[in-house]
Amino acid sequence: MQFELLKTDAGCAARLGLLSTPRGDVETPTFMPVGTQATVKSATPEQVAESGARILLANAYHLHLRPGEEIVAAQGGLHRFMNWPHPIITDSGGYQVFSLPNVQVDDAGVRFRMEKGGQPVELTPEKAIAIQQKLGADVMMAFDECVSYPAPYEAAKTAMERTVDWARRCRESWTNPEQALFGIVQGSTYPDLRRECAERIAELELSGIAVGGLSVGEGLDTMREVLAFTVPHLPEDRPRYLMGVGLPEDILAAVELGIDMSDCVIPTKYARTGVIFTQVGRLRVMNNDYRKDRFPPDTACRCYTCENYTRAYLHHLFHAGEIFGQTLATIHNIAFYMNLMADIRQAIRGDRFPAFKAEFLERYLREGKKRRRVG
Repeated sequence: MQFELLKTDAGCAARLGLLSTPRGDVETPTFMPVGTQATVKSATPEQVAESGARILLANAYHLHLRPGEEIVAAQGGLHRFMNWPHPIITDSGGYQVFSLPNVQVDDAGVRFRMEKGGQPVELTPEKAIAIQQKLGADVMMAFDECVSYPAPYEAAKTAMERTVDWARRCRESWTNPEQALFGIVQGSTYPDLRRECAERIAELELSGIAVGGLSVGEGLDTMREVLAFTVPHLPEDRPRYLMGVGLPEDILAAVELGIDMSDCVIPTKYARTGVIFTQVGRLRVMNNDYRKDRFPPDTACRCYTCENYTRAYLHHLFHAGEIFGQTLATIHNIAFYMNLMADIRQAIRGDRFPAFKAEFLERYLREGKKRRRVG
């Protein structure tokens, strides 16, 4: 994998880049739809690709538990298994593991019992890399320790130290040069811990670097603050990945501070509840306001859903409990995010990202507030 930094916006730290992988190029800034279990819920791989996505995220922890990396490898690897020819990044599962109850953590790794069946499971940095290499991901994530918010300083420091040590062990276990490996920066909301972690992870000279431990309840203002004192310590020549974020306003804030990649379940999760993202805010198609509405879900969108169906039809599908409604909403929401990222990249090319961000948010948040008051 190679990363080329093409330019930086004249008015802020927003960056335009190109991530080149054996399975295709990805323009950055980019947003990655989440296919936790080797599928983006409610949509086929073809529909996801047609919506503009060129890189997905899957979860190594979940795929290790079911069906198992050995089965995936025997099927030809993750790409063939899920019929996705484009790049895939796999999360090591650190966040998911530490959100489980009764997890035992020490410097060696973590131990817990499966939620179903109670079988014991042990994960170490070495095992996390072995799993991801067998899955065949284009980009693997180092195993890290994520603390909850708010976290006491000493707990955050211990987790940061462990994250750095685990990243080193992941690097030592990394044997396939065709697969990239990203480290993760932890440190909760403490500037000195974030700086130290970023600098020590950078010294490992991994393929890229991610900011973890955010979008855990801290809110947009705190997230922006943490990014502001973390990103300047990340290498300029490697892709910067913000994990688990988020809403359009979150993404815009992150891009402005120099983030290149992000992922989140929000667009697909919201779609399954009938929430549609549009240029003028979010709308809930189950509301009675849309029962007879002949407009497409988003009048500014040209995706398959918006070209062929109305808000009234989606309103009907969700009230009838038809799965097709979730599929149509998912197709649109992914397309909305891909279009947003394309507009972001265009704004950076023209050195006008701060103006674009202000214009987008003024329209998106203002009209969204109006709709919520009416609905």
